[in-house]
Amino acid sequence: MLGLLDWIKLGVGAAAGAIVAGVIVYPIAHWKGDSQGYSRRVAEIAAADVKAELERKGDNAKLAGMSDYDLCVSGLRGSGMPVGACDQLRGVPESKP
Repeated sequence: MLGLLDWIKLGVGAAAGAIVAGVIVYPIAHWKGDSQGYSRRVAEIAAADVKAELERKGDNAKLAGMSDYDLCVSGLRGSGMPVGACDQLRGVPESKP
């Protein structure tokens, strides 16, 4: 028959075993979870980079066809500034003899 002291020893032993198991299992489980989260984050960043690159290519194609005057007007209007400074970029009209 087990006495009170024996039950206390068993309880302390079980608690110590649970603590030791937690000390061993927790870092492994935590590392595994972190590696999965890291991989997911890397994939999200790569997808965002591809999307940004495609948007830049579209913007570059649109801007490549614009004249200097149109680029100036677009930039100043986007900043809320007057576009009068862009007039010098219109060029000189060709005079016909």
